Amino acid sequence: MYDELRSSDAVIARLRAGHPSLIDLTTGRVERLLAALGHPEKRLPPVIHVAGTNGKGSTVAYLRAIAEAAGMRVHALTSPHLVRFAERIRVAGELITDEALDRLIDKVEAANAGQPISFFEISTVLALQAFAETPADLCIIEVGLGGRFDATNIFEAPAVTVITPVDYDHLEMLGPELAKIAWEKAGIIRQGRPVLVARQLDEALEVIEAEAAEFAAPVTLMGREIDAWEERGRLLVQLPDRLLDLPAPSLYGPHQFANAGLAAAAALALGDRRIDEDAIGRGVASAVWPARFQRLTDGPIGALGEAAGADIWLDGGHNPHAGRALAEAAQRLMARDGRPLALVCAMFARKDALGFFQPFAALQPQVFCTTFESSNAAAAEDLAAAARKAGLAPTLVADAEAGVRAALAAGGPPPHILICGGLHFAGEVLAMSPETWPT
Repeated sequence: MYDELRSSDAVIARLRAGHPSLIDLTTGRVERLLAALGHPEKRLPPVIHVAGTNGKGSTVAYLRAIAEAAGMRVHALTSPHLVRFAERIRVAGELITDEALDRLIDKVEAANAGQPISFFEISTVLALQAFAETPADLCIIEVGLGGRFDATNIFEAPAVTVITPVDYDHLEMLGPELAKIAWEKAGIIRQGRPVLVARQLDEALEVIEAEAAEFAAPVTLMGREIDAWEERGRLLVQLPDRLLDLPAPSLYGPHQFANAGLAAAAALALGDRRIDEDAIGRGVASAVWPARFQRLTDGPIGALGEAAGADIWLDGGHNPHAGRALAEAAQRLMARDGRPLALVCAMFARKDALGFFQPFAALQPQVFCTTFESSNAAAAEDLAAAARKAGLAPTLVADAEAGVRAALAAGGPPPHILICGGLHFAGEVLAMSPETWPT
């Protein structure tokens, strides 16, 4: 079902046919095309540019929700999409329409005049052109890969830059050293523009601060100038001049308190009077970001859980840092009622499956390994081998639904079931029913 939906997305089919993954580690092709279009990137409202390894999407979701709670019209560019291409481009609060995409593709491809350009590069330009044509108060841009040479890194003076936690991922493109990955992420820092930085490993922080010093960009670091933590079920955010006492973040997991706190500080760094403590509180309590520890209650898989009295969660995390965050969130679920944990997992072959599984070893979950339709997907057998190396006892299953059914049939109290391993796999689950398509 998932592949059928993907192939029927006319936008994806059209863009991929003409623009394969021709990766170019410069921003030259994007800059050329933007110039041919009359520089739409220079006709945008204030921009918040967000880079990092984990938490980018959640931080963007909180930022958007905060700004919209303040009455602002917000453009947002995120990636990847889960089911439909339109999820990437939100124009003044609404997903871009198919009609608008068709018109923009015609315009942008005419300006490109047959020159080499990748799928992600032309997608970025489509978004910037759409944003330039529609009035708004704020533009939030999520980096696609890395930062320094990412297609989105074309802003001369963003209002605020944000760097979420940097860790090991995409080593084939960015690594292998953590310092090199951090150097890529820090490439979004601009002369004199404020940069909000999440807690970092020392090796990454040293690189980020050196880059900021070179560009005289004032750094606000989580754990130093600001902080955020959970207290009595609420989010407290310590700023240099005050303490915010906010509702708990809408997205589940202890790591979301840090993401929401970083977003709150970044929103305030804009200096827009509309963004006050009330708007921040309503924003962090209402943000929606699919496949980030998302509770599934609808669709065929959600229905299985509801019928069995089990809770089913979906998360696209796929690296060791994400594994640690997910294991901590899962452990909290287990501590509430003593019920066991089950993982249903599939991921790309290039990912560090062992590093992802290791944080779960102390929880001893049932593990069901599967795969998905992609030439880059890990074989279920290889994933199971990594799980065994991490001290777990995996079982092979045909797909996500089979994994959920096996977890429910294992006997004992209904488990907490976490479907995880990557956003592509999460998208496959969400695509099973229009009830669960992101909107």
